[in-house]
Amino acid sequence: MAAYALIIETCLRKASIRIVHVSWFAIYALIFLFPFEPEMWQWGAFLFGWSGCLLPLLLSEGIFGDDIASGRIRLLATKPIRPMQFYLYRFLGLSLQGAIHISAAAALIFALHGLTGRGSVDRLGLWAVATWLVFNAWTALSTSLSVVVKRAHNSMLLFAATGMVLFMLSFLTSFFPNGVATVLFLRVLRYTCPSVELLSEIGLGRCRLAGGLGNAGYSLMLTAVYCAIGVVLLSKREFKGATD
Repeated sequence: MAAYALIIETCLRKASIRIVHVSWFAIYALIFLFPFEPEMWQWGAFLFGWSGCLLPLLLSEGIFGDDIASGRIRLLATKPIRPMQFYLYRFLGLSLQGAIHISAAAALIFALHGLTGRGSVDRLGLWAVATWLVFNAWTALSTSLSVVVKRAHNSMLLFAATGMVLFMLSFLTSFFPNGVATVLFLRVLRYTCPSVELLSEIGLGRCRLAGGLGNAGYSLMLTAVYCAIGVVLLSKREFKGATD
């Protein structure tokens, strides 16, 4: 019963969450109104970036930071629930939102494509799976960060850090395309950050079944590592006596 309550509370904890979901669906509908060549827009790739990489940052803002800053974490900690379960139920609440949202968005895209014929829906099902996997990775990273960052600053910090990483990537690949630092930087990004590159290969059809399963498995493993870090951090903070 505690699991169900926490998962539902995670989904409904802020009115802004519902606004975000509706706004995201509205963006999909509005973009179909813009005229462009039939094959200019790959809807699967847009779903991957828009709902897979950006949406989880907004849904997970302050997921633990708000409770810790307000002191509500102490009330929740008095319930017969372990830190690992507490973290897991919060994460599952976000993951469930992601699964429902991505499924609905894919259905909306497919319907609008059928009505307008605009863009491409090639491998949309594979893109949807890849989107949910990368959604979970970003969610786990943001949720773990929220344990140590006040209120909703976890999303802003992660967004800013992502921007800095992309800037560094652009700088290195532009001025030192074959440099040792560039190669090392790319490897670190590929294997320690959410597997955007590996999972996008699934949607683009650049890997066979074995390779796709390997990429998906690695993303799941990375998500589990992010979650494990969050559980450890939460175990050290959940009984804090004063509010932040």
